[in-house]
Amino acid sequence: MRKWLIAALAVLAIAGTGMAGLSYWPIGKEEKLSAVQGDAQRGAYLARMSGCIACHTASEGGGKPLAGGLKLPTGFGTFYSPNLTTDPEHGMGNWSISDFAKAVRQGISPEGEPYYPSFPYPFYTKFSDQDVADLWAAFQTVPPVAEPSKPHEMMPPFNVRSGLKVWRGLFLNFKPYEADPEKGELWNRGKFIVEGPAHCAACHTPRNALGARQAELSLHGADELPDGGKSPPITSRALKLNGWTVSTLKYALQTGVMPDGDVFGGSMGEVVRDGTAFLSDDDREAIATYLLNKDE
Repeated sequence: MRKWLIAALAVLAIAGTGMAGLSYWPIGKEEKLSAVQGDAQRGAYLARMSGCIACHTASEGGGKPLAGGLKLPTGFGTFYSPNLTTDPEHGMGNWSISDFAKAVRQGISPEGEPYYPSFPYPFYTKFSDQDVADLWAAFQTVPPVAEPSKPHEMMPPFNVRSGLKVWRGLFLNFKPYEADPEKGELWNRGKFIVEGPAHCAACHTPRNALGARQAELSLHGADELPDGGKSPPITSRALKLNGWTVSTLKYALQTGVMPDGDVFGGSMGEVVRDGTAFLSDDDREAIATYLLNKDE
């Protein structure tokens, strides 16, 4: 029986019998980063690389940076990105660095509740303690915005957050970043960016019936993205068949202009505008090098 069907049956069974017991199921582990000194400038760079600004700034109505409110409709309901400013009531003003680390790398709120995977924390498990400390230092410089986060509008049974504990157990693998000793520094830097902060597979990998990525089809492209579009395959083979080279992909990540003169649209256009355009030339080359040589 396919894994997604088992998961679907599990969710339906839980929905039918009630999920109250799951609220007492502890998840996560303690994070201790208080002794790590963060670099706000490096953290701001990582935030750009990770898509924080793009996803936590409402594109409509003149939303303030990182104040949340971006709408993300999916087949499970509509998500709204939360406020990440230093406002103590509506943002992260009362959080500790340990709260932040647990949220970013484990997907767990300061209250111990699991976050929906619309927040790409499964990729952020690749962050080191220093990465998290740098991000935290950068977020401490964000002015407070007293804007409450909009509640998600989820369909049953997905509106019961404790049910995510089952989903996590079935689908998540909290594996830290590991460099490949047989590959060069540039390739490994690209691997870290693609598989970690840039979370390329979040949009370029098909998902099963419960929204989990199909790992065996990583980077093979996906239909039914939240914006209604599709993402193309970006495996090494697909990119080379479509005529991409390291130099053309590197240039496209900076400008949004593809080899045929057309430009990226939709979500990928936003990724370039708010993310990869701000990266260093070396990091864009690292991404291109990894993607074009990943499968060799």
